[in-house]
Amino acid sequence: MRAGSAPGNGRRVIVTALVLGVVILVGGFLLGHLAGSRSRAGLGDRPEGGPKISRDRVAPLARLALPPLPPQPQPITGPDRPPLPVERGGPFGSRLTTGTPEVALTFDDGPDEVWTPQVLALLRDYGVQATFCMIGSKAAKYPQLVRDVVADGHTLCNHSWSHDVWLGLRDEETVLADLRRTNEALTRAAPSARISYYRQPGGNWSPVVVAAARRLGMTALHWRIDPHDWQLGPSHRIAADVTSQATPGAIVLLHDGGGDRGRTLSALRTILANLITRFHLAPLPPGMEEPRPSGTGWFGRPGQ
Repeated sequence: MRAGSAPGNGRRVIVTALVLGVVILVGGFLLGHLAGSRSRAGLGDRPEGGPKISRDRVAPLARLALPPLPPQPQPITGPDRPPLPVERGGPFGSRLTTGTPEVALTFDDGPDEVWTPQVLALLRDYGVQATFCMIGSKAAKYPQLVRDVVADGHTLCNHSWSHDVWLGLRDEETVLADLRRTNEALTRAAPSARISYYRQPGGNWSPVVVAAARRLGMTALHWRIDPHDWQLGPSHRIAADVTSQATPGAIVLLHDGGGDRGRTLSALRTILANLITRFHLAPLPPGMEEPRPSGTGWFGRPGQ
């Protein structure tokens, strides 16, 4: 009797194994489909009015970003009314920090037809906005890049017309003419943008250039962290300098123009992946015009 039952037992074992295999395959498919659906629902395409997040590479990291801070009101800006006050410790009162817990990434010497689009794409993937300090002659040459920067919600900053590192040593009228010319190039490219910051090339500040910037309604913008990405150091050193020195409110100096920025771009991937888990990253506030009372014209007179 026992010997005769062996073939039957063997068949039952085979059938049982086949059933278990089917169950495992179907269960794995359903779990994978459910996980994929949740991932797509959580990451999605571009939320209305927000930056697009790449699903294939960066979006899982972006999900680790800190929840946003409550929105802050935009400062009122205009002539002799820059968005941020002078900062003690900064060269001639220029800003080293944002004045908030937010860290500000800033990019100098663009726009550049090769590197600026790549920096924008990487920032867009991570859902991060920054501040771009642009050279006036380059803005005049590449107005579409200026518009692309503004369209992604970044803040514009004046970086002089031709990257004159000695501009601060010139007389006030020369400085004012240079800054005005640069502002005009930026606003000609992007009429809706407000230019509320000025960064002196080379960080060569002087009382004259700080005063001229203030007169035009711009905060003098220095930095807390400079990884010297314009030099020939490796990308891992650039990234390490930024991530190890970052503290709440730090302004970080990087470059999207002025030379080969491949090392900066490579470092930026590491910088963004690291900082979004530790700090809130935000552009400097561009400011806004003072609201006019309803029914009045530009000079307070009754409207037509």
